[in-house]
Amino acid sequence: MSDTGITAGRLPPDDYARNFADLHPPLDRYEAKVAADRCFFCYDAPCMTACPTTIDIPLFIRQIATGNATGAAKTILDSNIMGAMCARVCPTEQLCEEACVREALEGKPVEIGRLQRHATDALFATGKQLYQAGPSTGFRVAVVGGGPAGLSCAHRLATLGHTVTVFEAQKKLGGLNEYGIAAYKATNEIAQCEVGYILGVGGIEVKTGQALGRDIHLGDLARDYDAVFLGIGLAATNALGIADGGFAGVDDAVDYIAGLRQASDLSALPVGRRVVVIGGGMTAIDIATQVKRLGAEEVTIVYRRGPAEMGASPYEQEVAQTSGVTIRHWAMPKALVGANGRVTGIAFERTALADGKLTGTGETYELACDQLFRAIGQAFVASDLEDSLIELERGRIRVDGAQRTSHPKIWAGGDCVGSGSDLTVVAVEHGKQAALSIDSMLRAATAA
Repeated sequence: MSDTGITAGRLPPDDYARNFADLHPPLDRYEAKVAADRCFFCYDAPCMTACPTTIDIPLFIRQIATGNATGAAKTILDSNIMGAMCARVCPTEQLCEEACVREALEGKPVEIGRLQRHATDALFATGKQLYQAGPSTGFRVAVVGGGPAGLSCAHRLATLGHTVTVFEAQKKLGGLNEYGIAAYKATNEIAQCEVGYILGVGGIEVKTGQALGRDIHLGDLARDYDAVFLGIGLAATNALGIADGGFAGVDDAVDYIAGLRQASDLSALPVGRRVVVIGGGMTAIDIATQVKRLGAEEVTIVYRRGPAEMGASPYEQEVAQTSGVTIRHWAMPKALVGANGRVTGIAFERTALADGKLTGTGETYELACDQLFRAIGQAFVASDLEDSLIELERGRIRVDGAQRTSHPKIWAGGDCVGSGSDLTVVAVEHGKQAALSIDSMLRAATAA
């Protein structure tokens, strides 16, 4: 095996399983009870207010404390049907746990995320389905996108009695939960387990390999269905803003993570010896941490601003750093360096704030690398809508408080909307609220 360049199998076989084991092992029954007993069960619980899906956190924790894990799971899933994955990927340290009274008093919050995982995992282990499709209303709704927003919308619509067809461009449902989350956060096929549970409600037809603008068209859906929900996410990756030189070894982080998540053999994945990642969000953290665990010798994240401005939380930055990733701040890419058709390095210019505006200082430096990942955010592909029937806002779909677009039969939610925050838990809430709005519209039309 070569010790330079991009190659597979950098590690001994056993290291892959160890490096990609569960980041946070599950709580056992006793540990969950001890963790639950720390909750004050606040009447006006700030943790609940901080949750985008308004899960009754004190109630589900009390249920765990009394040994009723199934009841706790029901409390969670009634508000957030994707509570199992959200327990793993939601930035609880910035939401419910940051708001926890224990955090304010002691600097150590109740472990709400791990308790949520304990409850939902316990339910899945029983195989018990808590939901079923409601009595048929005769209405048909098209859901475009099988990620968190689309699945949340489809499930709630099904429980309300509407027949739902989910159109998904990929081979599997799940969206970023399946294709875009670091493997050590979603072990044991939990994303597909959750998808299976959601579809178990009944009343939901799934059509995969169906891309909007290619295989299906928004105008046709609006004509053929009683309502349409768009949960199509962000399909494009932002450019570096510098010429790529046509060098091999320059890749999109999103695509690599998707390949990693679907790989049956991690040792077969090619990885560089010296890797540079451009970006400061969760995708940058996830790709950097994973390639380090695949055997990259040096991994460096470079971000144009300071640590406080990074999209990734301080906790996630710490995960990367404790995995051996170096994070450099206040630098922006200026030029790629290559030889024999391959990237060999990248030049950066140091940045600073001048009158509140980010600017280059003129000082440069170069980092050697044989693999470079772009992780500087994703963009909405408006052309998929085919100059369509709905208005955009700041480059994404404009919606109102009920997730309605400018078209009376079309709703949208998740990362593709202008009010999105690019969090799984927010996408789930968008889908749920859209379903309730669609249901209200359809029933009102019947009554009229």
